[in-house]
Amino acid sequence: MSKDITRLVDGWPHDPGEVRARWIVADDGSRKIQLRLDLGLFQMEPDGRPDGARPRGARSLCDFYVDEERRAPGNVLPDKLDFDACAELQQEVMQYYYRIMAFYALGDFPRVVRDCDHNLDLIDIVSEYAQDDEVAWQFMQLYPYMRMMHARAGAETATAAGRFDEAEKLVREGIQDLESFFAENYEPTNEDGSPVPPPPELDTLRELLGQIERRRPRSEAETLREELARAVELENYEKAAFLRDQLNSLKGLDPRLGGKKRNRPGGRENPS
Repeated sequence: MSKDITRLVDGWPHDPGEVRARWIVADDGSRKIQLRLDLGLFQMEPDGRPDGARPRGARSLCDFYVDEERRAPGNVLPDKLDFDACAELQQEVMQYYYRIMAFYALGDFPRVVRDCDHNLDLIDIVSEYAQDDEVAWQFMQLYPYMRMMHARAGAETATAAGRFDEAEKLVREGIQDLESFFAENYEPTNEDGSPVPPPPELDTLRELLGQIERRRPRSEAETLREELARAVELENYEKAAFLRDQLNSLKGLDPRLGGKKRNRPGGRENPS
C-alpha cells in the first residue's frame, strides 16, 4: 500500500483563511476526525485523548494529575512539575487545541466545551505546580483562547436551542473572566502611554454578545421600552405616558426587567 497521502487530501485543499475539518470512517469502522493543515492533515479520535493514548493508565495526563491531586494529603501534589512533565502536558494541550478547532469547524459545540474544560483544567494544574515560572506563563497564555472558545461554544449551543438568556449569560461571564485575566497580567498602556488595544478574544466575545442580542426575539416589555424611547425622542409625551403605564403593568411578569445575578463559571474544582 502506498504511503503517499496525496490521494487523501486530493479535492480537499488547505485554505489559510478557513479551518477545514471532516468526519471519516476508519478501516476498523470507527469514526475519526481529520483536520486539514497546510502540509497534510491530522487524524484524531473524537473522545479521550486525540491520539488515542492512555498515559499512565488514565484518560489523559490532565485527568491523571487531577486524580493524583485529589488523593494527595491536603489535596496538594507533593512534587512540582519538572521540565519533562511540562513538555508532556504541552504536547497534550496542543492535541486538544487542534481538536477544539476541528470540532468548532464541524459545529460540534458540546465537544468544544468538553475539550476546553480539559485544557482549562490542564492550564490550572501547570500554573500551580510547574517548577519554572516561564513555563507556567507559556501555558497561561493559552487561557484567553480557551476561555473564549468555551464561551462561544456554550453560547452557540444555547442560542440554537432558543435559550438566549443563557447564551448571553455565558458570553458575559467569559468577558468578565477575560477582563480580569488581562487586568491582572498585562499593562493597560504601552511604553509611549497609548492605550493597549482590546485583545482579539475580548473583541470576539463582545461581537458575539451583540449578535445574540440582535437575534433574540423581543419580549413585549423590550418592544414597549423601544417604543417609549422613540416617543420621548419625538416629544410625543401623551404616547410616552401611555407606553410607560403599559410597561409598569408588566413589571414582575417579565424576568428581563429585573437584574440577574451572574456567577463566574467554575473550572477545575479547588480541592482545598
